[in-house]
Amino acid sequence: MNMVDITMVRVYLAESRSDLSKVEKWLQKEAGVKGYTVFRGIAGVGSDGKKHTASLLDLSSELPIVIEFFDTPERICSILENLQKIVKAERIVSWSAKSGS
Repeated sequence: MNMVDITMVRVYLAESRSDLSKVEKWLQKEAGVKGYTVFRGIAGVGSDGKKHTASLLDLSSELPIVIEFFDTPERICSILENLQKIVKAERIVSWSAKSGS
């Protein structure tokens, strides 16, 4: 298996924000990332320090949404610069990894 260096990125948003579709469209059409995944949290503590949870009776609109994607380190650097102009995320985290093809 051929392993290549990549950078993984996670973008944290609150579910109530309308940025999700904007970020998804941008990643797909303009940034051209190899792929992305969107996770919806069932519980989370935000910058306000309050715990938000999902239940069958009362679905919170403040649950965490995580968008995860990867690409080469060089491309991620440029992508992150532009992404920060598009959306003010709660948090953006990145780390080095290896990917096999």
